[in-house]
Amino acid sequence: MQRREFISMLGSATAILPRGARAQQSATPVIGFLDGQTFDPYLMTAFRQALKNTGYIEGKNVELYFRSADGQTDRLVTLAGDIVGRRVAVIVTTGGGGAALAAYASTTTIPIVFVSGVDPVTSGLVMSLSQPGGNATGIYIFQQVLEGKRLGLLRGLAPAAALIAVLLNPTNANFQSQLRGVQDAARALEQQVSILSASTEREIDAAFATVTQSRAGALLVGSDPFFNNERDQIVALAARHAIPTIYEGREFVMAGGLSSYGTNLADAYRQAGVYAGRLLRGEKPSDLPIVQPTQFEFVINLKTAKALGLDVPPGLTTSADEVIE
Repeated sequence: MQRREFISMLGSATAILPRGARAQQSATPVIGFLDGQTFDPYLMTAFRQALKNTGYIEGKNVELYFRSADGQTDRLVTLAGDIVGRRVAVIVTTGGGGAALAAYASTTTIPIVFVSGVDPVTSGLVMSLSQPGGNATGIYIFQQVLEGKRLGLLRGLAPAAALIAVLLNPTNANFQSQLRGVQDAARALEQQVSILSASTEREIDAAFATVTQSRAGALLVGSDPFFNNERDQIVALAARHAIPTIYEGREFVMAGGLSSYGTNLADAYRQAGVYAGRLLRGEKPSDLPIVQPTQFEFVINLKTAKALGLDVPPGLTTSADEVIE
C-alpha cells in the first residue's frame, strides 16, 4: 500500500470518531503514548526520568495516556484516533514507523515525537532532518544500516561458523535495505549466510528449527520492533539451541543474549522525554531537528559465552563498550 493511500485510510478512520466521545482537555497536560508493539518498562523509565528533568512529573503536573497495538498494526488506526480524540498536548510514538505514521495521519496540529527506525524524510513524516517543518519531530535510530557491522562482529565471536543464519522480518519497512546490507557484508567477508524470515511467534520457532537443521554456526537477529518485543522468546530459543547470536540492542544481552551492536534505545527514549518536555513548554516541533545517534555500543555477555563454550577473543572484549560477566 502506498503511503498516501495509507494516510488517506487513517484519516477516514479517525474522521468518523464521534465528537461527543472526545474528552475535554484538563488543566494538567496529557501526553498520549502510542506503541506499535508492547511498552517496555525499562525504556519507559528512561523516558519518565528525562521528562522529569525537564520539569514534568507524571501524576503531579503531567499525565501519560498509553495505547499499545501489541504488534497488531491494523489496530494503530483506531488507537491513534483515540489518542487524538482525547485532545492530548503531545503524542509520543514508539515501536516502529507504523505508529508514527498513524499519529501523523490523525492530526496536523498536535505535536508528535517519534522514536523510529524508518527514514522520516522518505516516509513523509518531516521535510528534512534539520528542519522538520510540520507537527512531527523525533529520534531516527536507523538500526537497519548496521546489519553488516553486526555480521562482522558475530564472525569474530564465532570464527568457526561456516554458515551464519540471518533472521529478518519481511514486513519491516527496512527489510530490503537490511537484506542488501547483510548480503554486501557477506560477500566482502566471504561468509556464507542463510536468510530466514519471521513476523509471528510461530515463525520465530520455525526459524530456529531451520537454524538447527541447516547446522548454522551462528545467528544474526535483524533490527526490528517485533523482534525487540519478543526478545525473551528469542533469547531463550538461542540458549536452547546453543547458537551464538548477535542482536540490535543491549536489552537482549541483559536478558541473557550473547552480544549486541546498535543504538542505545534507552538514550533514544530519554531524548524523546526531553523533546516531549520542550514541546509542553511551548516549543514547536518544526524547530526541533531530528536527532540521529552518533555513537553505537557493542555489548558482550561473557557468562553466556562461557555457557556456549566460546572463547571470546581479547580484542573483542577490549573493543566492547560493555562486558557483562
